[in-house]
Amino acid sequence: MFFWLTALIVLVVDQFSKGLVQYLMYEGQSVPVIPHVFHLTYVRNPGAAFGLFAHRTAFFIVATLLVVAGAVAGALRLPPGHRLLRLSLGLVVGGAIGNLIDRLRFGLVVDFLDFRIWPVFNLADTAIVTGAFLLLYTLWREERERKGGEN
Repeated sequence: MFFWLTALIVLVVDQFSKGLVQYLMYEGQSVPVIPHVFHLTYVRNPGAAFGLFAHRTAFFIVATLLVVAGAVAGALRLPPGHRLLRLSLGLVVGGAIGNLIDRLRFGLVVDFLDFRIWPVFNLADTAIVTGAFLLLYTLWREERERKGGEN
């Protein structure tokens, strides 16, 4: 249940934020929140991170479906507990589905978080990256604990 709730919250917040940006801003508009540090900048990204592989929508859809299927399968196989793993997988799934919805609706992803030193991104991207790092950390920690118990 925790996995699904996490994914749902990420998906709802992501889609709401993107809808708000599309409703309140025009494409290319940039609103300084903290001038020269953080802006809300509405861009439409036809690629992946940094605009890589632009206009490869079919590829991104298939890749996302595979990631989501793998993460859901992994979450369903987890024994009781493992809250951090469930959280990390929920973040990845919610973010991936959020960007998938954009790709299916528009053929691209709506981005708006602009820290001026990094390409513009969105909340789904943030959830995916956070979930992936959390997943790696959790797996590393569990492996370390397992090896520590063998000595």
